[in-house]
Amino acid sequence: MTFTLESWMIYTLWGVFGFMLIDFLIAFFKSFWQGSFGPTIVLGYLKDVLYYVLPLNVLLSMVSFDPTYYTIIVFYFIGGLAIMAKYVLDVIRRFQ
Repeated sequence: MTFTLESWMIYTLWGVFGFMLIDFLIAFFKSFWQGSFGPTIVLGYLKDVLYYVLPLNVLLSMVSFDPTYYTIIVFYFIGGLAIMAKYVLDVIRRFQ
């Protein structure tokens, strides 16, 4: 485990996918035990990957265009933390 900027960017993406996976597993098992399992659960998470993760990757590809180099990286971390906060709140709501 290293503490370079590039490593923290990878850890942020892992955190996003990790919280997405936790939320998915909770929703999957909850719907499975209630007998209401359907393909819309999986399709919702695929949509979230398209709407949340793909823009983070676009921001990473735009780093070379940024003259300050850090402006887009700051937006990347803010976006990653916002996505993780969204999924933490979704997990908390599932248990209420």
